[in-house]
Amino acid sequence: MLESTTYPGTTEELVLPILEKSGLRCPIASGIESDNIPTDFFLAFSPEREDPGNKQYGLAQIPKVVGGTNPPSARAAQALYGQVVAKVVPVSSTRAAEMAKLLENIFRCVNIALVNELKLLASRMNIDIWEVIDAAATKPFGFMPFYPGPGLGGHCIPVDPFYLSWKAREYDFAARFIELAGEINTAMPYHVVDAVADSLNKHKKSINGAKLLILGVAYKKDVDDLRESPSLKIMQLLQQRGAQLDYNDPYFPQLHRMRHYNFENMKSVPLSAQALGQYDAAIIATDHSSYDYHAIVDASKIVVDTRNATRRVARNRNRIVAC
Repeated sequence: MLESTTYPGTTEELVLPILEKSGLRCPIASGIESDNIPTDFFLAFSPEREDPGNKQYGLAQIPKVVGGTNPPSARAAQALYGQVVAKVVPVSSTRAAEMAKLLENIFRCVNIALVNELKLLASRMNIDIWEVIDAAATKPFGFMPFYPGPGLGGHCIPVDPFYLSWKAREYDFAARFIELAGEINTAMPYHVVDAVADSLNKHKKSINGAKLLILGVAYKKDVDDLRESPSLKIMQLLQQRGAQLDYNDPYFPQLHRMRHYNFENMKSVPLSAQALGQYDAAIIATDHSSYDYHAIVDASKIVVDTRNATRRVARNRNRIVAC
């Protein structure tokens, strides 16, 4: 079984030849006429479906898409997963299963890019994009709400769509939606840093030398996962512009060296009213449920909110910069 998200063709073009170096064979075939095809081993693709932090849907509740290299492999895979999950969804091939997973992730990537772009426009027009999304979401059909943020994070959405855009070049095809969505989402941390600079400037403060606190470095709320977190890019950009940085995240007492970032030995600072008051601005990059946003706004000079986490805070609204 291959579960890793990848481009269509990986199972048959890459994995199968590696396994067949053993001398054993798993012929690629489809259709009823190949139902009893002799095969030495079974090979299938079934994409992982997981939503970290989601307590409603565990492994057993999430339907499992399965595509085999041939009918015997498909049946074996269905029998395996049928013992674990409530529903198995068979498709005609490993390529169809691989493409299905990419469609799921590209759907999210493109729609998040759409609302991120609309957020930038709404900000210029002095419209609250969060209010707009909530209003649109009251439509009982034909609309699914997506929410803007400081950029994409996690091991799936920022990366997986580009497997397909890369593979598409083999077929002289330009996956323009995927590429454009990537450009918009990649630009969001830069927008956040510009918003921090503008808010400091209004208080006659330069970003160069400013003392800033990042709240949340995980890629999404209430998880201990740093992979591709937009918080890290924001931190890097702020440091490049001369800011003095600290961070707080209950899930990460200390940071480490990563592929693109080096915050080695940087430790999460304690969060208190006294500590918050010493920073020129606090930036809510990840909206963990454990944060007391009323207390954060009360104690901070400026709060740059990238997640609409302070929406229910009534006091000191003048300190909040929606971003």
